[in-house]
Amino acid sequence: MRDEFWDTAPHYGGQKEIWDALQAAAEADLTLAQAIIDSAGVIVQSDDLTICYDERGAKYELPKYVLSEPTNLIHEN
Repeated sequence: MRDEFWDTAPHYGGQKEIWDALQAAAEADLTLAQAIIDSAGVIVQSDDLTICYDERGAKYELPKYVLSEPTNLIHEN
């Protein structure tokens, strides 16, 4: 589902560069994620990156499943 979301995210509007930055931030550790968000000029509206805006005011909504690891999966050894 994550790959599908990121592949189709630019079609929801906004700039592809911002979507790429949001994906990189979602997949990075907290310190690097903050640096990515700051350098891209993203304004974070919510505490968990689910609602963000770019400098032009375009809204970017991220589903929670792209921001955290799933906890209901069985790991194969």
